[in-house]
Amino acid sequence: MKTIEVVAAVIFDSQKRILIAKRKIEKSLGGKWEFPGGKIEDGEDHRSALERELMEEMNIATKANRFIGSNTHHYPNFTINLYAYKTELLSSEFKLVDHDLIKWIEYNDFENYDFAEADIPIVQKLKSFLF
Repeated sequence: MKTIEVVAAVIFDSQKRILIAKRKIEKSLGGKWEFPGGKIEDGEDHRSALERELMEEMNIATKANRFIGSNTHHYPNFTINLYAYKTELLSSEFKLVDHDLIKWIEYNDFENYDFAEADIPIVQKLKSFLF
């Protein structure tokens, strides 16, 4: 089974809302909500990969900061090792490539969205950043 190394950004706005993104339906895990990010390329460190992926997939400049946590999830056809970082948004002119929608949501609203299974444990880890 293929294992994919992935980084994810947890971006807060000034009101402590969190950015989430909905994957385009034709993509892997299409229609699911997630923290934005993407695959780590060979030889790339996590923070550089995250900043590159956010520029490629959303056209936003960011700075990956504090490590939040990681999770390994086994989907039927592949495994994801997900590493989440608190990330600072440096520009806000979003241009979506792999997603068809983004939203800023309150922590208590996560239960209202159908999240990719690999991302769900990261939601729990966010409590220490907010409360």
